[in-house]
Amino acid sequence: MSDSAEADPLPPGRGRLVLAAVTGFAIGSGVLGMLWAASGSPGGPADDARAACAALWRAGELPEQHAGRSLPPAVLRRVLAARELSRAAAELNPDYADLAEHIDGVSRMVVSLHLADPAGRWHLAEARADCNTV
Repeated sequence: MSDSAEADPLPPGRGRLVLAAVTGFAIGSGVLGMLWAASGSPGGPADDARAACAALWRAGELPEQHAGRSLPPAVLRRVLAARELSRAAAELNPDYADLAEHIDGVSRMVVSLHLADPAGRWHLAEARADCNTV
């Protein structure tokens, strides 16, 4: 009888097959993890700046003379969202400080409902110009 400590050898080629399967699983898991991390990573300041510009554009044209006492709530929300996003971008990258300053000027004009304010209009034009380069 054979000693119980002896194990039956694996059939020829099976060891390589197991090694190839384990290696393939490890490499595949690593690639999948890298792709998942790349697709799920939060955006940087450039993404915040682009989102701020998109919110400003979605606010639409701001009338110089507003007949009512208030603007539609969506306009105010979009301008304020643009302000916060531009601030976040400027905090992480000083290159966006001018954009944040101009969008802040626009938000002050909108909140005060002085839509014909020359300084606010200047900030609006400058913010839109900055957005064309973001």
